[in-house]
Amino acid sequence: MSMTINNQEDFHRVQRLVWGRFFGLFIQKGRERRGYSVEEVAHLAGMEASEWLAVEAGGVPETAAQLRLMGAALQFSKVQLATVVHLCQGAWKA
Repeated sequence: MSMTINNQEDFHRVQRLVWGRFFGLFIQKGRERRGYSVEEVAHLAGMEASEWLAVEAGGVPETAAQLRLMGAALQFSKVQLATVVHLCQGAWKA
């Protein structure tokens, strides 16, 4: 499979998608490590299961508050959460 990126805007869009997916994988693996179902962990974070699944699929939380609630639901320390966000910061860049 080959992909051609025609301009800088396309490149940045693809880059955000890739980093978003990496972030989603960190979140998914954190949930699985804790043994939570999507419904359980979404409830703990005050989210709908569909919102949680959207993040696992590559979307990113829209607010810092939502990000903190997700981290707390997964029992991530502040350092762990900050590390994941830092590694995947390209998912949020416009």
